[in-house]
Amino acid sequence: MATMKFLCDTKRCIECNGCVTACKNENDSALEWGIQRRRVVTINDGQPGEASISVACMHCTDAPCQAVCPANCFYKTEDGLTLHNKDTCIGCGYCLYACPFGAPQFPKKGAFGSRGKMDKCTFCAGGPEENHSDAERQKYGSNRIAEGKLPMCAELCATKSLLAGDAEIISSIYRERVAYRGSKNAIWG
Repeated sequence: MATMKFLCDTKRCIECNGCVTACKNENDSALEWGIQRRRVVTINDGQPGEASISVACMHCTDAPCQAVCPANCFYKTEDGLTLHNKDTCIGCGYCLYACPFGAPQFPKKGAFGSRGKMDKCTFCAGGPEENHSDAERQKYGSNRIAEGKLPMCAELCATKSLLAGDAEIISSIYRERVAYRGSKNAIWG
């Protein structure tokens, strides 16, 4: 079985935020106010060496969010995706502090009060509910993976800087790009 991953080519990302908008539109029914599953981060903005990268849950092989969750709401799919069960989440926030990518998000209902249920990128793979059910769509958003499609953010990336799919295939595509550029520091240089 393939191991699904994201990879963002910083030499191609133009900080258009198309991936952010695509994700928001595709999963709107599942997103509460203040939740942003994907964001674009720019380093050295406006200066030589500027680089932008699209960031979301990276579906880590050894996910720190999964390791620290006291409610065991995280689980791995056959494709290597790290997904979560909102019915099991207790809103403690440990996952937020453990994740190096800032992927876990909590609804912003006010300055005080409980965090609510955690939300994060699902790689457009839905959740533990039955595929394409109303419950799955309302809680987790789109399930494009069950339809044999890529996540919407990668599918609509205008410059194809955001790659998603089988880790070996996207790594191969990226290696070809780096070789074509002929640069030792092709990702950050």
